[in-house]
Amino acid sequence: MRAIVLAAMLAAPPAAADAPPVIDYAAERAAIARYQDANQRLQDAGWRLARANAAFCTKVIPSIGLQVQDMASYGGPDVARAALGLTRDFAVNAVAAGSPAALSGEFTRNREIVRLERFDPNDWPATPPMAWERTTRAHDHIDAMLAEHGGITIAFADGGEARVTPLEVCATRFDLYAAESRAFANGTRVIFGMGSPAYAYDEPVFAALVAHELAHNVLGHDAWLDRNGRKPKNVRRIEREADRLVPWLLANAGYDPAAGADFMTRWGKEHDAGLKLRRTHDGWDERAENMAAEVPLVRAAMAAEGRADWARLFRREISPEGGLLPRAKR
Repeated sequence: MRAIVLAAMLAAPPAAADAPPVIDYAAERAAIARYQDANQRLQDAGWRLARANAAFCTKVIPSIGLQVQDMASYGGPDVARAALGLTRDFAVNAVAAGSPAALSGEFTRNREIVRLERFDPNDWPATPPMAWERTTRAHDHIDAMLAEHGGITIAFADGGEARVTPLEVCATRFDLYAAESRAFANGTRVIFGMGSPAYAYDEPVFAALVAHELAHNVLGHDAWLDRNGRKPKNVRRIEREADRLVPWLLANAGYDPAAGADFMTRWGKEHDAGLKLRRTHDGWDERAENMAAEVPLVRAAMAAEGRADWARLFRREISPEGGLLPRAKR
């Protein structure tokens, strides 16, 4: 679970031409910390869901739960570097709670990184500001080392290093965008906006929105729409299917499966989602009902088997390799 872009524009406003810029580094550190706090919450929920449901995902990857940051991806790289006390560009951004990186105790926030296995990512070319490519390359490199060697050694500017062994998770990265309020998925990533209203909700309800977006990825919705077209009826059906999977994903991660319906009811009432999304989504009240209807099935599966095996027990709305399936009568 690793961010690809740090989108916050943190450089100070330009000063008059005849005066040097005055930068409030305390304010810059606070702005970065607010972003990282929101990101931490996303990484924690994302890891918990992706790890707990790995047994049922058709595609899994090894992960240590580490997300790095590159100062070149900030709007003011020099300001961000100075604010965080870094000599070069790469540092720890976040580690998901319960992940191998977190359990190692080595990956404290903003600890400066000088080597990812055999490579120093600071030596890779970049054209700042807002240059996200090295961050992507770093995360791709970490994934490759984990897949090829069953672990990775990461060295820090303070002379320490850590060797970390991964665990399998559903194949999705979780990224936070500062200048965004939506949440969406693209097949390989879940993208959350820092302005998402879900951040105002308690943990299980927040996790329900993360689970909805993860559901799109684990059910192959983006690829299915590419094959079948993004007509409103197709989008409506995959959105309904993602809603219905939410209680299953939540239950496996130890959350209350009813939190999905709670999220939809609160979000729908507050944001009038049924009116705004009627062409490609069911109304919020129907969406809440569809989620709630899955809860007894999930609870029965948990009681019988100790897990909610959605790969075997969940009723699909679409044929993964074909088109729409007949909708079951309610």
